[in-house]
Amino acid sequence: IEDLLEKQMLRPSVSPWGAPVLLVKKKDGGARLCVDYRQLNKSTIKNKYPLPMIDDLMDQLRGASVFSKIDLRSGYHQIRVKESDIPKTTFRTRCFVGLAGYYRRFIEGFSRIVMSLTQLTRKDQPFVWTDACEQSFQELKRRLTTSPVLVLPDTDEPFDVFCDASHQGLGCVLMQGGRVVAYASRQLKNHERNYPTHDLELAVVIFALKSWRHYLYGARFSIFSDHKSLKYLFDQKELNMRQRRRMEFLKDFDF
Repeated sequence: IEDLLEKQMLRPSVSPWGAPVLLVKKKDGGARLCVDYRQLNKSTIKNKYPLPMIDDLMDQLRGASVFSKIDLRSGYHQIRVKESDIPKTTFRTRCFVGLAGYYRRFIEGFSRIVMSLTQLTRKDQPFVWTDACEQSFQELKRRLTTSPVLVLPDTDEPFDVFCDASHQGLGCVLMQGGRVVAYASRQLKNHERNYPTHDLELAVVIFALKSWRHYLYGARFSIFSDHKSLKYLFDQKELNMRQRRRMEFLKDFDF
């Protein structure tokens, strides 16, 4: 940021607009400044042509042995911004939990690890840094600096989805041929803590299918759960409204 300020590409602002920012390390040792303008984009005129999903573009790298890239140095800073729109591009530094959450698909059990830290961000929660918070902080730093062993998905091979739920959170793993493709997890919402075990185990299946819909929709795959009663879900004669909604969602998939 100081370097960009010296080059007059950035300037201090008192704009009412603000967006979170983080630095992503490049392979060449440099740093890329990334600003999250999603909320700002909601107020702008939409481009009618859809952009491709980043995950889909990354998956196309499967099988490649040579990688190349063409880039403009500081490309975004070479595009002139309309003077009246400059105040809207203000950004603010991002907190650690938000930074770590960006990489949650690569961290097994992310929601469990970060639980003690997210509790500090709740409304009316006093900020008390406990030993559990320090342990979570150090563990997240270790996970972020350790390369996970993940594979790029092969669309010609079947997927396996492993799901599990507890009274603290939901967790699932997407695999192919016994190798991990991605992780997904989240903490339970307040109302979900009152769910019976059957509904919790069903909720984690729905969470997994929503997380990886772009992989699983239209493909044949297997779901593994430690809750055997889910096997007879489609044979139940009496279902509550929540279960019926989830049944309708599940019927869109082939598993």
